[in-house]
Amino acid sequence: MPRLLTRLFLGLVLVVGLAGGRGLAQTSAPADNPAPAAQAAAGSNTADRVAQLEQEIADARSSGDNAWMLTSAALVLMMTGPGLALFYGGLVRKKNVLATMMQSFTMMVLVTVLWALFGYSLVFHGGGGFLGGLGYLFLKGVGAAPNPDYAATIPQQTFMVYQLMFAIITPGLITGAFAERMKFSAMLLFMTLWTIIVYDPMAHMVWGKGGLLNASLGGAVPTLDFAGGTVVHVTSGVSALVCALYLGKRLGYPKEPMPPHSVVLSFIGACLLWVGWFGFNAGSALAAGSLASSAFVATHFGAAAAALGWAAAEWLTRGKASVLGAISGAVAGLVAITPASGFVGPMPALVIGLIAGVFCYFMVAKVKGLFGYDDSLDVFGVHGAGGTIGALLTGVFASQAVNAIYKDSKGNALPVGLIDGNAHQLMNQLVGVVIAWALAIVGTLVILKIVDVVVGLRVPAEQEIQGLDLSQHGEEGYNLEV
Repeated sequence: MPRLLTRLFLGLVLVVGLAGGRGLAQTSAPADNPAPAAQAAAGSNTADRVAQLEQEIADARSSGDNAWMLTSAALVLMMTGPGLALFYGGLVRKKNVLATMMQSFTMMVLVTVLWALFGYSLVFHGGGGFLGGLGYLFLKGVGAAPNPDYAATIPQQTFMVYQLMFAIITPGLITGAFAERMKFSAMLLFMTLWTIIVYDPMAHMVWGKGGLLNASLGGAVPTLDFAGGTVVHVTSGVSALVCALYLGKRLGYPKEPMPPHSVVLSFIGACLLWVGWFGFNAGSALAAGSLASSAFVATHFGAAAAALGWAAAEWLTRGKASVLGAISGAVAGLVAITPASGFVGPMPALVIGLIAGVFCYFMVAKVKGLFGYDDSLDVFGVHGAGGTIGALLTGVFASQAVNAIYKDSKGNALPVGLIDGNAHQLMNQLVGVVIAWALAIVGTLVILKIVDVVVGLRVPAEQEIQGLDLSQHGEEGYNLEV
């Protein structure tokens, strides 16, 4: 970096010197002897130097953006393993801790292969309003050259691997709903089909060029979703609810107590999720610029406000603010701020987080009990509900001062959200949420039916009592006899 800066400085000095020398020569030379050959040579040399300098500046920017995006990709992968694995693993009973963690790890393996073969192409290779094409099949043509439609300053390969991390964690979130009772073989088949039938179409509609809901690349219903409120959280949360209802309750639920076996593990996992979420949201700027900074701040503020909101609601209704409640609130805030993170400032982020913390608490503490479904790790209450409220509030608070995503034919910024004067955006957000709900419900039901017929969904009662660690993997998470 010092060598690059030195070269840039010397280049500027040379350009200024040549320009000054050329001007002096033009002033002092006799009128009848302009020395055209010398002037032409100096002008050509100056142009070459300027072009070289501009290229070096562009290369430096590209290197910085690429470094940030590779770091963000690693942060998002960390959200699944170890973040989600620890968070979910601590919430189940100890006889199921390894099986639960294995489900997160399996997503890192399975979805990577699917993405490389055809998933990336189905999401990001042109196509129609609902699904992409096959031009990137087997990652053909995905290399060092940028794709200017999505990220003009980083290699398309970097963009591809960054988006892969979103595809990994999304089905991983669903596993919390059927924790402690689904066969490992059924989980593998279910997640394979879900990624193809639900995730890929939804991701294309919101983020792919020409997608129905894409706000910046020709979508018919421009829906604001900066980092995955509908794509990741609504689809996974609603699918989780469908899974919980279809599989039925765990044996003994709710009569037998089923507390988390280690809130300590969940606490560590939640903190890792919080840190990884900066790559999730700020990385979605796809460059190391001011928009990434804004999304970073909004993410942090939203999580903090939601943790306070959940803890306060729990304290008022139950007399104590639990550790599990505080970390669940933080995750709810991170979920809700995800679609808005690149469109709102710090104060709206606090408001969105506070609303999400209180709203998700009541979804988990009251609504779940009222309807009696066994969403084991509250995936719907946090991700489904939090993603929905976050997507709608994005339409309220999105501001052109943060992200001027809409412009007129002359390039002038247009209002973005309701507070900006674009009331119609709230309707677009509602359409996006409804489509995500509908796709998740219908797609998940069809997949569950198929998997149930092919391999069966639920482990036998004796295996559920024994625990999935032993019955599915032949191992135990804790050897307490040693």
